[in-house]
Amino acid sequence: MLRNYFKIAYRSLFKHKAFSFINIAGLALGVTACLLIGLFVYDELQYDKFIPEGDRVYRVYNDMSAREEGSLVLPVPPMYGTTLEQSFPQVETVVRILMMQFDANNLVEVGDKRMYEKGRTFSDPGFFEVFQLPFKYGSPEKALVDPSSIVISDEFAARVFGDVDPVGKKVSVNKLPYIVKGVFSTDNKFHLPVNFVMPMAAAELPPERMKKWGWQQFYTYVKLKEGASAETVQSKLREIVGKQIDEDHNKPFDYKPVLQPLNEVYLYSAGFKFDQSIKGNITYVKALSIIAIFILLIACFNFVNLATAKSMKRAKEVGVRKAIGASRSQLVTQFLSETLMLTLISVIFATALTSLLLPSLNSFTDKEMSFNIFTNPSLLLLLLLLTLIVGLLAGFYPALVLSGFKPVKVLKSAVVVDSRVGRIQWLRHGLIVVQFALSIFLIICAFIVFRQVSFLHNKDLGFNKDQIMFFQMRGENMFGNYETFKNELGKVPGVKSVSIGYGFPGDATAGDRIIAESEGEQVNYNVSQLMVDYDYINTLDVKVLAGRPFSKEYTTDTEHAFMINETAVKDLGFGTPENALGKPLKWQVWNDVNPDSLKEGKIIGVVKDFHFKSLYEKVDPTVLQIFPNAYWKVAVKIDGSNVSGTIDDVTAVWDKFAPDYPIEYIFMDDNFEKMYKAEDKLRTLLWIFTGIAIFIACLGLFGLAAYAAERRKKEIGIRKVLGAENSTIVALLSKEFLLLIIVATLIAFPLAWYAMYAWLQNFAYRIDIPFWVFIVAGVVAALIAFITISYQALKAARVNPVLNLRFE
Repeated sequence: MLRNYFKIAYRSLFKHKAFSFINIAGLALGVTACLLIGLFVYDELQYDKFIPEGDRVYRVYNDMSAREEGSLVLPVPPMYGTTLEQSFPQVETVVRILMMQFDANNLVEVGDKRMYEKGRTFSDPGFFEVFQLPFKYGSPEKALVDPSSIVISDEFAARVFGDVDPVGKKVSVNKLPYIVKGVFSTDNKFHLPVNFVMPMAAAELPPERMKKWGWQQFYTYVKLKEGASAETVQSKLREIVGKQIDEDHNKPFDYKPVLQPLNEVYLYSAGFKFDQSIKGNITYVKALSIIAIFILLIACFNFVNLATAKSMKRAKEVGVRKAIGASRSQLVTQFLSETLMLTLISVIFATALTSLLLPSLNSFTDKEMSFNIFTNPSLLLLLLLLTLIVGLLAGFYPALVLSGFKPVKVLKSAVVVDSRVGRIQWLRHGLIVVQFALSIFLIICAFIVFRQVSFLHNKDLGFNKDQIMFFQMRGENMFGNYETFKNELGKVPGVKSVSIGYGFPGDATAGDRIIAESEGEQVNYNVSQLMVDYDYINTLDVKVLAGRPFSKEYTTDTEHAFMINETAVKDLGFGTPENALGKPLKWQVWNDVNPDSLKEGKIIGVVKDFHFKSLYEKVDPTVLQIFPNAYWKVAVKIDGSNVSGTIDDVTAVWDKFAPDYPIEYIFMDDNFEKMYKAEDKLRTLLWIFTGIAIFIACLGLFGLAAYAAERRKKEIGIRKVLGAENSTIVALLSKEFLLLIIVATLIAFPLAWYAMYAWLQNFAYRIDIPFWVFIVAGVVAALIAFITISYQALKAARVNPVLNLRFE
């Protein structure tokens, strides 16, 4: 019997080729989109899952939302780790990782090999106890005790040492010698981009600093004992921190430590400050998952719509089968077998399409996703399950409808008056509304995401980032003679200006406190600190609103002058830029020899707010000052007339001062482009999947329009005989569907506004949602629908009415 069902299903599919093609194409595209998105989402959910006992590992961060400028700050004081280790019996292991630039280049030398490598960090000895990464060579035990030891990744070892065991061999990092103690295996699903780990002792941090409660410079992880409660540990740690006295404010700390589960680190940390780890975004994962469901629903609705529309043609078939004794359950099984066969064919095509498109998706997302049903039996099982679910979802209701026709009525050609037909029509109309509501929703989202991403790339940042060559200083000679180095760079043809400092836009900046007078009292304010030189303002074209920039003509500028931005003027209570001039400021100098020394000076100028961080964050109150001890990076403004020649000349100057270090540079505008890489990819993916959703919806609409024209062909023939124009016929057939599109727009508009409003809240600087986007989306959807319908309507209108009426 089952064989007979599939034989009939096979004949039905080939008998109605157009119907079969539309359904197979729609389902295949829908399933392909679902599979591609599903692979991406699954990959995103795998981060840190490989770490043994990872369910007991937590990352500690500070919730500082109680402050006026509240935020989530990842680095915490060193005493957090010390306290957790000494005062909590629930804790098994604690590891502190010194906050470094994971993406900073470190010169690595082994024999004649010289190369820059990223991913260096300094860590407590418990790193490999918390993160139990497998070792290829050596042992994790006591690997991070000796200050001269280093543990490297297998990828690093392959690049530097080749295929040999490097344990015990020497390697130089930034001209300092280390002995390799072990090689760990890397995993691209680890949220820390670690390439080589050094003992904390190698960082030579002053012991008194390691006892600080306010020096937030460490990523801290804690591994709890089996059965220990993270909530209990977090609550007790908050009590201990709350009892500590902030030495600068002379009051208890308002830090709130939070224990974040390891499995949430990658996807739930998008808003963290000073987080240099690899991050995803749960919002985008959820959004893509919803889009996948939307596309699959649209494809399933297509089948339901077309199957019920075609029920008129199969009514007599049902009547004959029932008249000769077929039961309703047999008919349901018959029609479900047709649906399952069609779905199976669609899934087979979708599998081929997914395999074909996956390499492009991997390249686009920088992932290494795989899709091979022959090597992954669970994937094959998933596809079979998907076939069953989609087949039943799409075919169950049409099967009930078709099997429910009464043989007496349908054999008298009375289907058109069957009470079930009206309900079928309302169902089709409802599904069309849902399909296009989802499509219009995606169109609106795509438009708004496109505008926001364009805004991020094109917003006036308050400085000029174009044609600025940017690199890190290297070697004692360059640091010791930075003024001479700078002057030599300034003589290069094509160089307009040069600035050396710490805190350039798009690069690392420092957060610290500044002391200002408020109502007769000395008050500490948290600010961003930019350590600049005399040419910083000129090189970046930052606008000075009041006062003057730093100048060598004023000998006191180095020791007794500050500049601030507009936000600092407001936050420090100065009122206007002009009123801020001359106001005294104090800063506790970064000085290990005398940590209590203060730099006292006055505000000499106020600059217009400029965005040195991404537009996810608001502009902080910012203080600029000259502090050569922190100088680290060089920005070279070039005129662009001969870029390659200027770069060669800059490189020649570099080689005079640091011949042992290869120069490695980027351009500042490229650095800013990288900040919005995730949004750029979301924009592209949203356009692609929106296009797929609209195409699938139009496939269904195309089929429905064809059946509507077929059903009303005699009416069209009569109207043509009575003198109706082709345009009248097109309007007649289009009106019903276009009304449904209007209803769909009214449903989609508020849903899209709510979704996009929530998404835009992630950005400190964002566009307003323009009303015209909704109008355009509605018009685009209506136009696409009209073009789809009018083809079939015009085709029906051009048929000779004699052909439709000659059998009457």
